[in-house]
Amino acid sequence: MKTTSTKKPEVLAPAGTLEKLKTAIHYGADAVYIGGNRYGLRSRAGNFTYEEMHEGVDFAKKHDAKVYVAANMVTHEGDEVGAGEFFRTLRDIGIHAVIVSDPALIEICAMEAPGLPIHLSTQASATNYETLNFWQQEGLERVVLAREVGMDELKQIRQHTSVEIEAFIHGAMCISYSGRCTLSNHMSDRDANRGGCSQSCRWKYDLFEMPQPGEHKTVLAGEPVEDFSMSAVDMSMIRHIPDLVENGVDSLKIEGRMKSIHYVSTVSNVYRQAIDAYCNDPDNYAFKQEWEDELWKVAQRELAAGFYYGMPTENEQLFGERRKIPAYAFIGQVLAYDEKTQIATIQQRNNFGVGDEVEFYGPNFTHVQQNIRQLWDENDTPIDRAPQAMMVVKMKVNAAVRPYDMMRKRK
Repeated sequence: MKTTSTKKPEVLAPAGTLEKLKTAIHYGADAVYIGGNRYGLRSRAGNFTYEEMHEGVDFAKKHDAKVYVAANMVTHEGDEVGAGEFFRTLRDIGIHAVIVSDPALIEICAMEAPGLPIHLSTQASATNYETLNFWQQEGLERVVLAREVGMDELKQIRQHTSVEIEAFIHGAMCISYSGRCTLSNHMSDRDANRGGCSQSCRWKYDLFEMPQPGEHKTVLAGEPVEDFSMSAVDMSMIRHIPDLVENGVDSLKIEGRMKSIHYVSTVSNVYRQAIDAYCNDPDNYAFKQEWEDELWKVAQRELAAGFYYGMPTENEQLFGERRKIPAYAFIGQVLAYDEKTQIATIQQRNNFGVGDEVEFYGPNFTHVQQNIRQLWDENDTPIDRAPQAMMVVKMKVNAAVRPYDMMRKRK
């Protein structure tokens, strides 16, 4: 294989909370993106205070990682008030870049917080190299491509621009073009483009006739109802890492600031393995089915390649029964491990107990399976189960584990 680009791309993971930030970096992310208390599109995510940003940046720097802040909302009149101070504060904290879509916020950031790099958000629908060149001339260092860009288009874009390219590789797909949707505004009075999306496209729908005011009669009575009629399957590009690297993508982005640490750790871990395997030895690279199997342990929907290899069909929409369901539940996180006693201290995240078959996994794609034989509470009192949320328990493990390792079991 003739390599056109040997540069190893950045693994960029979502971090809705400080815990998720640290988890993502431990599991191989080169950078994370977070939200502040204003200007983002995830008002329900665990957005960061300035103090938490300080701690997150300090942690990231110790691990040679970066922190970006999403400020990608569409601004209405008055929304821009205070933006200059917001961006200056992020710059002074040490945030590595902000991700912005609105030209007004881009100009405010450039004028009032010089020195803070700006990345163009996917919400801006960048789909051609002329657009990327325009934003580069405006001083932006990176452009996040629209999810609608195909692989052939990506190749052409890379050949005609030198600005950094960021592209989504895993996570939820929006049914509307580049996320610009008003379903949520009309159905729940929550502005999707100002951080309040209620994901109306994921709701279950039916078709009704209304013969009388207030009367609803389903037209599909007796017929199988196909749920989620406007809902797309999730994206997964784990099988196509070589195409992304060879076409010069600088940053590979994982969606999901509202997802769990189970999701963040697993997905970051898998893509770290695949990207390293290809970039370290592209001529002998081989896709491993275990990577995709691992992603299915945290998948919320079915998986497809989005728009990269053609227009999505009905097979990339969610209709009727799911064709595949995740088989694992996240149940705990390792806090400490004693090598002499082989006892692990674990924080419970879901009910488990003696007799359960569990799996530990950690950074560098380590996996250990075992049956729980004995369990103690934090006072060393024997117990049969750990039913209380976030309780601390102890158990003997068959192999060494480390803090930040995760524990899960089959559902």
